[in-house]
Amino acid sequence: MTYSVSQLLTQDIKLQPIEIKGWVRTFRANRFIALNDGSTINNIQCVVDFESTDEAILKRITTGAAVHIKGDLVESQGKGQNVEIQVSSITILGDSHPDDYPIQPKKHSFEFLRENAHLRTRTSTFSAVMRLRSALSFAIHKYFNDNGFYYMHTPIITGSDAEGAGEMFRVSALDAKNPPLTDDGQVDYKKDFFGKETNLTVSGQLEAETYAMSLGKVYTFGPTFRAENSNTSRHLAEFWMIEPEVAFMDLAGNMDLAEDFMKSVLSYILEHNREDLEFLETRLLDEEKTKPQAERSEMSLIEKIKFVVDNNFKRVSYTEAIDILKNSKPNKKKKFNYIIEEWGADLQSEHERFLVEKHFKCPVILFDYPANIKAFYMRLNEDGKTVRAMDILFPGIGEMVGGSQREERLDVLKEKMKALDIDEKELWWYLDLRKYGTAVHSGFGLGFERLVMFATGMGNIRDVIPYPRTPQNAEF
Repeated sequence: MTYSVSQLLTQDIKLQPIEIKGWVRTFRANRFIALNDGSTINNIQCVVDFESTDEAILKRITTGAAVHIKGDLVESQGKGQNVEIQVSSITILGDSHPDDYPIQPKKHSFEFLRENAHLRTRTSTFSAVMRLRSALSFAIHKYFNDNGFYYMHTPIITGSDAEGAGEMFRVSALDAKNPPLTDDGQVDYKKDFFGKETNLTVSGQLEAETYAMSLGKVYTFGPTFRAENSNTSRHLAEFWMIEPEVAFMDLAGNMDLAEDFMKSVLSYILEHNREDLEFLETRLLDEEKTKPQAERSEMSLIEKIKFVVDNNFKRVSYTEAIDILKNSKPNKKKKFNYIIEEWGADLQSEHERFLVEKHFKCPVILFDYPANIKAFYMRLNEDGKTVRAMDILFPGIGEMVGGSQREERLDVLKEKMKALDIDEKELWWYLDLRKYGTAVHSGFGLGFERLVMFATGMGNIRDVIPYPRTPQNAEF
């Protein structure tokens, strides 16, 4: 019977003849193969009888080679695992040429591995990261399915800009060298494929709202795009977003939902992906030792995840947070890179982390932000200067979730759009929701790669997505 490495190492399989297929990680002393098939962080040792194995086969057992092994599962003679395989026959399914195979059994820089992203999941670090990414995806769908949400696919090509950012990728079928022009010399998008100017979406939120106002509870989980020319460790041009929208739910209910959701998906990986988390925690601890003491994290990877799962999230108004930050030691001593001087400031990651890690010592939900630093669709409070927005702040990373109660009043929404020069004709269908059975409704957005960064301890967002899309880079 053919087994996976994970089955052989974790299940109580009786000692018997078995078959296994995988890739050679290392081959020592013409005798010991460390075999991995992607099912677990761990390798299984396969012991070759080099005296009875064809010399031509032995020469082809190189790092990266794909093999089919038959043998007996026996108790291991060495340390580290309970069982190993005594090889009776080995077939080379695919050779790996040792002279130019990039993923050698040594330490590689993450920069080098990004250049070989098609092979980097053959390393222990990236196989662990991508298994966790998969597990988190499943946990997200499971949570929403278990809680009565409907999964909807929002358009990737759109004629609207949900964020008002203006940094979008244009979608066009026009001849780039000779596009049709209008009488005043502008590109005539009426002659384009869709008959209007279209872009890749930055968010599925607005469309999700339309479905929430008929199906009650919906969520999106799909790719989104930002044409922001930023080469930082936290920006991608293509990334994935989770966006639930719920009818008849106010801001307090939105905060309850987001907290429960985050705790649930992180609890899932604590239960089901312990080996991968422990491996990444060890990697992170080794990395921390190379940093100056002041820059080291106070919590290990698993401690940070438990910090979120085990603590109630503290709910604090933006106004209260500003007062705390203004009077904090780092602000008074000008240790912050961005000094908080007055109400209305847009909080930076350093401020958010101070509130979570130093002041409250638990995850924090900030709410009621100034209207002028938030999006047009957020419900205006009675004070006329704040909106019913909320951000969830985590240790080590700052903002994790952003959401709000949506503006359900037609007249107020129209006024906000007019002030921001947003054309009503472009969003006529969105305004219709406020004309036909409007009601309180709320939702939030979670950048999936930020969640994967938090759960894996990886410091660069390029290392938590299979093939990163960044400025000047669309390889693979």
